[in-house]
Amino acid sequence: MSTTSPTILIVDDEPQIRRVMRTTLTSQGYSVIEAKSGDEALEKLRSERADLILLDVNMPGMSGLDTCRAIRRTGDVPIIMLTVRNTERDKVQALDAGADDYVVKPFGAEELMARIRAALRRVATSEAIPAFRSDDLTIDFAKRSVAVKGVAMRLTPKEFELLRQLVSNQGVSLSHRRLLQAVWGPDYGEETEYLRVFINQLRKKIEPDPRHPRYIHTDPWIGYRFEPSPRKTRGSHAGK
Repeated sequence: MSTTSPTILIVDDEPQIRRVMRTTLTSQGYSVIEAKSGDEALEKLRSERADLILLDVNMPGMSGLDTCRAIRRTGDVPIIMLTVRNTERDKVQALDAGADDYVVKPFGAEELMARIRAALRRVATSEAIPAFRSDDLTIDFAKRSVAVKGVAMRLTPKEFELLRQLVSNQGVSLSHRRLLQAVWGPDYGEETEYLRVFINQLRKKIEPDPRHPRYIHTDPWIGYRFEPSPRKTRGSHAGK
């Protein structure tokens, strides 16, 4: 990703919304490309590089959710979903489709810029984190790679950063707020549905049995904890 001018792909069927967002983004130094449909967005991504995608949920033809799933099958570019719907069910659907974040229309320019910065955020740390290896799981933080029983797993940037936070504090229960602020940024803290969805996604990718997690455990009312090996603790629950 360019450090001077990240490129943002706007996917929305409304010309006026694309025009307003283009004006806002270019004034903040971003480069912008546009698509008016999911199909056009997929076509653009085959020939142009985007550092982040602003994707409308409700579009004619291929929906935003289907477009998000299609992008996730081959890429890990950050995706922010845009929608007029604001129920928890709608948020979970967007995140479960592979979105990194969710913004409700109408939104202000400052809120959009903050969400974009959070989605583009890469945690820089001078402290090297050792690779994690067990009999069935290998995580190499330097190479940003994860393998389960020797098979490489594709993680989105947010999934990988969430896993990094958990593994680097293995054995410690990390609160919802701490994880949200470490992974998404200081403006977050109450969006527990984000963690629920992303933890479920991680479990599906790295756990031998996601329904009975070996590594990523839930500490009720507190947060989540990564254990390097199975450990039975009274009062600890692995499920949601």
